[in-house]
Amino acid sequence: MKITILSTAYPLRGGISHFIGLLYNELVKKHTVKVVTFKRQYPGILFPGKSQIESGETVEKIPTDIRIDSINPFNWIKIGVQIKKDKPDLLIYKYWMPFFAPCFGTIARIAKKNKKTKVLIICDNVIPHERKPGDKALTKYFFNSADYFVVLSKKVQEDLFVIKPEAKNKFLPHPIYSIFGDGVAKSVSKKHLKIDNDKNILFFGFIRDYKGLDILFETLALLKNKIVLKLIVAGEYYSNEDKYKKLIEKLGLKDHLYLVTDFIPTSEVKYYFSACDAVILPYRDATQSGIVQIAMNFRKPVIAANVGGLGEVIKNGETGYIVEKENPKQLAEAILKFYTENKEAEFVENIEKEVGKYSWEKFTEGIMELMEVG
Repeated sequence: MKITILSTAYPLRGGISHFIGLLYNELVKKHTVKVVTFKRQYPGILFPGKSQIESGETVEKIPTDIRIDSINPFNWIKIGVQIKKDKPDLLIYKYWMPFFAPCFGTIARIAKKNKKTKVLIICDNVIPHERKPGDKALTKYFFNSADYFVVLSKKVQEDLFVIKPEAKNKFLPHPIYSIFGDGVAKSVSKKHLKIDNDKNILFFGFIRDYKGLDILFETLALLKNKIVLKLIVAGEYYSNEDKYKKLIEKLGLKDHLYLVTDFIPTSEVKYYFSACDAVILPYRDATQSGIVQIAMNFRKPVIAANVGGLGEVIKNGETGYIVEKENPKQLAEAILKFYTENKEAEFVENIEKEVGKYSWEKFTEGIMELMEVG
C-alpha cells in the first residue's frame, strides 16, 4: 500500500513527532510510506515554548518532506494538488487541536479528488483540553473529509460520535513510546541528575493548566511532614510560570522539588523516568496520555486522576492507582499508600505482563483491519 502521513514529525519536537516516527518505522516494514510535515507549524506568536525543533544526536530521524505552512491557504492548495497527483492509497493525519483543521481539511478535500485516496485520522483529542469558540465547527470541517478514524481512548470515541455519529472508527490504545530507549539503573540515573533523595516521584511533560501541577503541589504540601519525598518536575512551561512559582513559595515546597523547566531532550528522558519510583498525572482533563506509555516503556507505576481514558490503561491497584480528579487529599493518600505498602516491585511485575498489549505492530494491524471492514 502507498501511504502518505501528514503531521507534525521530525525535525519538529514533542510527543506527536515521536509518535509519527514510531508509526512510520512500523508501517514502512510492509508499505511505501511518505511523511509530510510543517515548515511552519505555529506562528511564533501562538507558540508558548522556546523552540519547535528537536535537538540532540540521539533523536531517531525519519525522512520527511518539510513543506506545510499552517497559516497559508495557497500552500494548502499546492500540497493538496501534489498529493492528488501522487495518488496514495491512504492519507493519514494525527489530529489533536482545531487550529490545524482548516489546513488539514483543505488538503484532504483536494487530495481525494483523485477518487483513489482514502483519509484516516488518528485522534489524540476530538474536543481540545483548552476550548475556544469555533472549535466544534472547525473540527467538523476536517472530519467531514475523512473516511476512517482511529481513536486512542474510549473517551475520544465518545467525543467523535458527538461530532460525527456515523464515523467508521476503531479504538486502538496508544502504543508504547519506545523511542527513548531502555531504562537505566535507578542509582545511575539519580547520580546523573544529581538527585540524592531516596524517594522520588515524577511529573513529566509540558506544563499546562489542565495538567494540574498546582494540584500536585498541594498534594506535596500535605505529604512533606509525613514522608521524605521529592517531586521531580521535568518539562517546559506552556502556561503562566509566575503562578507556579508563587504557589511553591506559599506552600514552602522549595526543598521538596527538583525543577527542570526546559524541554527535555530525547537523550535525557530515560534518566528522569529511571530515577523515579512512580509517575504522577494529576490532570484536570485528559483523553489519554502519551506519558503513561512512556512510563510503561520504563516499567514505572502511574498514579493518576480519573479523567478521560487514563483508567483504561492504568489498572487501579495493579499497575498504579486511579484517584478522584482535583482531590489533593486523595492523591496524597495514594502516594503514601504506594510507599508504606511497598507497592513498587509488585506494580512493576504487573506492568511487565501488560506491555505486550501496546505494540506498534498491533496498532498498525488495527489500522489495516479498519480499512478492510470499511
